[in-house]
Amino acid sequence: MGPRPVNEKNMNITCLTFNPFQENTYLLHDDTKECVVVDPGCYELTEQQELKRYIEANELKVVRLLNTHCHIDHVLGNRFVADTYGVELEIHEKELEILRAVPVYAPNYGFQMYSGAEASDNYLKEGDTIRFGNTELQIIFAPGHAPGHVVFYDEAEKVCIGGDVLFKGSIGRTDLPGGDFDTLINSIRTKLFTLPDETVVYPGHGPETTIAYEKKYNPFLR
Repeated sequence: MGPRPVNEKNMNITCLTFNPFQENTYLLHDDTKECVVVDPGCYELTEQQELKRYIEANELKVVRLLNTHCHIDHVLGNRFVADTYGVELEIHEKELEILRAVPVYAPNYGFQMYSGAEASDNYLKEGDTIRFGNTELQIIFAPGHAPGHVVFYDEAEKVCIGGDVLFKGSIGRTDLPGGDFDTLINSIRTKLFTLPDETVVYPGHGPETTIAYEKKYNPFLR
């Protein structure tokens, strides 16, 4: 699937869907051309080239590499992005163990050539701010799907890059190591559902949704 512009606000959000898990990789950039890559899932050479072509065609400068969490489908392109653009991988400290486990089980999923990127020890922390260009993203800690899962919230634009916490009509799975159903529900209710109703959530899989829609229709949260 090709690049999909998913909003028309001051911060541009482009979604590229990669790998057999159909994972949403997000490129965030504004008029300054500074760009943040979130959860690069590009594994095959053709996927890596698609990401690179988009960045070059739009004359973007990659300045940050962020993971919402470190399950395999969200980290397959970390090494490519880190090496190609000279940026360090930034994760929550509680995701370090999850990240280090990926090389052990990657061959079982058919990713024999997986090579991971080392994480910076400048860990993402709730309450901190990601700054690039003229954009600021708040870091929100939202565990349950993964122990160190974070989401990125742009208060000015009312958009949230949500990883695998909340989907349209669904929630992230909690049967993987470090997952917990009650913790996830609590994260959604106390962290995401306190955002404005008009907030658009861009998830790690599938289409975007809004906080208002999920409050009203999500069967796990009614």
